Amino acid sequence: MERKSDQPTFVDAAALELGGPRTMAFLDKCERLIPWDELARSVAGVFARPAQGEPARGGRPHWPVKLYVKCLLLQRWFNLSDPQLEEQLRDRLSFRRFVGLGLSEPTPDETALVVFRRRLREAGHERTLLEAVNRHLEKLGLMLHTGTLVDAMIVEAPRGRTKPDGTSTRDAQASFTKKRDQTYHGYKAHIASDLRGLVKDFRFDTARVHDSQHIDELIRKEKTFVGADSAYMDQEREARLHKRGVCFGVIKRRVRGQAELPAWQRALNRAWSAIRAVVEHPFAWMRNMGYRKVRYRGLARNELDFGLLAAAYNLKRSFSLRGA
Repeated sequence: MERKSDQPTFVDAAALELGGPRTMAFLDKCERLIPWDELARSVAGVFARPAQGEPARGGRPHWPVKLYVKCLLLQRWFNLSDPQLEEQLRDRLSFRRFVGLGLSEPTPDETALVVFRRRLREAGHERTLLEAVNRHLEKLGLMLHTGTLVDAMIVEAPRGRTKPDGTSTRDAQASFTKKRDQTYHGYKAHIASDLRGLVKDFRFDTARVHDSQHIDELIRKEKTFVGADSAYMDQEREARLHKRGVCFGVIKRRVRGQAELPAWQRALNRAWSAIRAVVEHPFAWMRNMGYRKVRYRGLARNELDFGLLAAAYNLKRSFSLRGA
């Protein structure tokens, strides 16, 4: 059973214009331009009622799903942990108004957010909100279908320490990898974007899995163009895509025994590089939002976290694309 919000009071009306102007302007834009009811419906099943004939579940009514969805995206836009979000919801009028809480209403605690994310994972909703966001962007005509760009980013995890009994506190599902002679420990996010940098799909895996292992899943529906860096160079893949009529815009590197690339290939590499650079934009935004290390232990938790981050990025990116 869903908790019902209180009716706005005179105090709520009096505080309507209070709050930081920049934050209020951004959140007002989010309220107007994002189809919150549609996003909430996509994951509402996590609080499904018992089937007919089954006894009703006990316990307190849960918070509205739309409130939870707004909270999860607030965390990604403002780089907030669960305790930080709870504190901000208690302290910031603009946040309370945005999620639909009156001044006299109680505030969801961090445990409620933990439970909601667990329900999302158990229901297999790692990509559901991103898919719902992308359907909305499709309706607006913002998602391009002129090609797919692919890239991967290492997201580090704590390396842990060895305990006196010889066991380690390290995340068992994270792994080590090397890049440019530097060792990393953690996970790797693989994304497919359109030519404007909107994230179309993603895969989240442990760090040791090579970049090229997920590209075929990410481009399976592509009919026009695939762009990527030289880590994805593969003659068999290129032949398969050409057979489908797909342009293989992957940067080529020298192969064994080749002194240097011919001039035409270097020129083509520069052209492909200029196009594929757009796929770096989502990762750059995520790093600016503090996403340089994973927040959680375990692949499933961090996969859901990345899916929420990608949805938050696409929504914010769509605002600038609407303006353009």
